[in-house]
Amino acid sequence: MKQERIDASQLELEEKVVSIKRVTKVVKGGRNMRFTALVVVGDGNGHVGAGLGKATEIPEAIRKGKEDAAKKLISVKLDDNGSVTHDIIGKFGGASVLLKKAPDGTGVIAGGPARAVIELAGIKNIRTKSLGSNNKQNVVLATISGLSEIKTPEGVAKLRGKSVEEILG
Repeated sequence: MKQERIDASQLELEEKVVSIKRVTKVVKGGRNMRFTALVVVGDGNGHVGAGLGKATEIPEAIRKGKEDAAKKLISVKLDDNGSVTHDIIGKFGGASVLLKKAPDGTGVIAGGPARAVIELAGIKNIRTKSLGSNNKQNVVLATISGLSEIKTPEGVAKLRGKSVEEILG
């Protein structure tokens, strides 16, 4: 499914740094130290994105990560009680994240990397389970992949040429 681009300039984006890693490249003169920052941004109202920034200084890596994440924003379709419209499994690399619809009052039940994405997307009630790899970058991207594939009952009804009542049963 093709995702439409969202203009980040008119959104009030919050950021959350999921991980900062120090990476080393061994060269002739010694070791080159660099930092990579995995940053998730979102407006808490159905828009979320993740990006990776790399630099020699941590603040610069975070800034680059935030810019990268703002370029990769997706919109998330939610139901009336602030949850996803249906259960779905998001996959990326070796990581899979199960996103389960939850009734009002459940809250966000999610592990670290997935929680950052879900909270910044503005989801209030959801249950998640991280399956497979627990590499932070892959878990974040698997969560975003799952959220981007969510369909609304209206969209499914339109595709099938039925009414929303027929789809929901």
